[in-house]
Amino acid sequence: MTASASNIPMMHIKGGSFLMGSDHHYPEEAPVRRVEVSDFMIDTTPVTNEEFSRFIHETGHVTLAEIPPDPADYPGMPPERAIAGSLVFSPPSGPVPLMHPIWWRFIFGANWRHPEGPDSNIDHRPTHPVVHIAPSDAQAYADWAGKMLPTENEWEYAARGGLESKEFAWGDVREPDGRIMANTWQGQFPWKSAKPAGEFRTSPVGSFPANDFGLHDMIGNVWEWTADWFSLNVTEPRSGCCAPRTASDAGTPLSPRRVIKGGSHLCAPEYCQRYRPAARYPQPIDSPTSHIGFRCIRRL
Repeated sequence: MTASASNIPMMHIKGGSFLMGSDHHYPEEAPVRRVEVSDFMIDTTPVTNEEFSRFIHETGHVTLAEIPPDPADYPGMPPERAIAGSLVFSPPSGPVPLMHPIWWRFIFGANWRHPEGPDSNIDHRPTHPVVHIAPSDAQAYADWAGKMLPTENEWEYAARGGLESKEFAWGDVREPDGRIMANTWQGQFPWKSAKPAGEFRTSPVGSFPANDFGLHDMIGNVWEWTADWFSLNVTEPRSGCCAPRTASDAGTPLSPRRVIKGGSHLCAPEYCQRYRPAARYPQPIDSPTSHIGFRCIRRL
C-alpha cells in the first residue's frame, strides 16, 4: 500500500537534539541524556476507530485480541479459558488499596470493536482512538498506510513540542490557570470519576489543545506503542501501576515488552503520574488493553 492509504494528517517535525528522560520522577526515566533525531513526519492524532475500520475493511486483518490464546503459550492456563478477549478497566464501587491494580479484568469478547466487552460497541465513537491494539496490529496498520511506528526517542521529541526539559508537553504546570490540558483521570482514582457520566474513558482525538508542534493527545487519552523494546539494562517499574503485566491471569512469565509512552485517561496525580513526555512503561506485546492505542510516523 502507498502512504495515501491513511487519512490521518501528518506534521513535519524538523530533527535536532533534545534532553530526553527525567531524573525527578520514576527511576526508569533516568538518566537525562542528550539525544539526536532526524527529520520525520508524524500523525497529528492517534489512529481512530474510523481510520482503523478502513484498514480492517481493506485488509481483513484480525487483531490479537480477536484470536483465542494458545494454552501452550501460557503454562497453567486452563483450556476452557482459552477464549479471545482483552484487558478492560473496570472501576470498583468504592475506594480500594492502590498497591495492586485490581480494577483490571480480562473480558472475553473485548476487542477494538467492543472496547468494554461484547455488549459494547464503537458506533458512536468514530473519532475516539482505537484501543485493544497489540504491536503486531499497529505494525500491520503501519505497513498498510506506508508508515512505521516511532522509536521512543522520536515519540518523546515530538511530544515535547520543542520545549526543553519541561514536565509536560505544554510547560511545567499540569493545569495552567486551572485549564485541563489532556484527558487524564479527574476525581478519586480508580473508583470515582469527576467527569460526566460515560465520559471517563477515551475522548475524541483533538479534544484538548495541541502542543507546539501541532500534535494532539501526545499526553493522556491512550498510551501509545513505540517500536522499541523495553531495555533490561535500565530500572523497571516496581509495580504494575498502569496495567497488569500479562494477558492472562494464570501467573505466566512475562512476555517480551515494548515501550509505551504518553499515559492515558487513567493516569492520576495520586497514583500514576505518567502523563509526561519523559514517562515510559514496559507493556507485554501480548497484552492489549482498553487504554492503549498508537500513532505512526514516516521518516524523511
